[in-house]
Amino acid sequence: MSEEKKVGWSFEVFPPKRTANISSIYMTLAELKKLNPDFISVTYGAGGSENCQATVEIANAVQNNYQMNAVAHLPCIGLTRQDVLEQLNRFREIGVNRILALRGDKPVSGEFKQGDFEHASDLISFIRAQNYDLQIYAACYPEKHYEAKTAEEDLDNLKIKVDSGVDGLVSQLFFSNTYFYDFIEKVRAKNINVPVEAGIMPVINCKQIERMVSLCNVKLPKKFTDVMSRFSDNKEAMLEIGIAYAVDQIIDLIANGVDGIHLYTMNNPNVANRIYEAIKHVIGRV
Repeated sequence: MSEEKKVGWSFEVFPPKRTANISSIYMTLAELKKLNPDFISVTYGAGGSENCQATVEIANAVQNNYQMNAVAHLPCIGLTRQDVLEQLNRFREIGVNRILALRGDKPVSGEFKQGDFEHASDLISFIRAQNYDLQIYAACYPEKHYEAKTAEEDLDNLKIKVDSGVDGLVSQLFFSNTYFYDFIEKVRAKNINVPVEAGIMPVINCKQIERMVSLCNVKLPKKFTDVMSRFSDNKEAMLEIGIAYAVDQIIDLIANGVDGIHLYTMNNPNVANRIYEAIKHVIGRV
């Protein structure tokens, strides 16, 4: 492989549903460290302040116990400026200086508190105004954000977000590389020139893919759905198929000059290791 460009290589992990089980993530981190990632991103899902603390605890372990770069997710929906400052200070105290700035998903039911930030770009501008020495990542959507009326509107919003002070982008998962290549072409035409890491999720069971399609509004190629329909009841086959499909995607992306691969691990280090072993020579991380 050409040494002119180093391909980024990173993973995502998330806090367990019950914070009492947070120790379960440490085995995952120990295994992922062996795969030499550029960073580990730590999600911040539903759960309020309790889940915020879990994100801090896991990011601290990534950064200080396992000596890997942590990227802490920070969704701004419902947060005040003071909330954000307090969270940033928590990250600074543990030496985490990389943030994935997100709006976050609006709740589908119940009361909704807007907070001080309507968009991720508002959060990014606010963080940059504090003059903190941070690397800020943001999300992008090869098949457009589900709330955007058109792909062009979504690209315009992405341009605003990046110009607010973004250092790099991590894409939503996708299952057809064609969508990603078309997206990158349009992104560069908008003079969005920061690195874009491609989000890849190995799908190893049908419930997982059904949930992802529902949440993320991604399309499934026919060859993928054909395989799923035939082997959906065979766990062993689905494991091998999910890994093989992800490996095929990654190799094709690298061959076409992708900036980096961000693997959505679902906290499964065995799957991550299988993929790493298949692509380590291609990605140049032996």
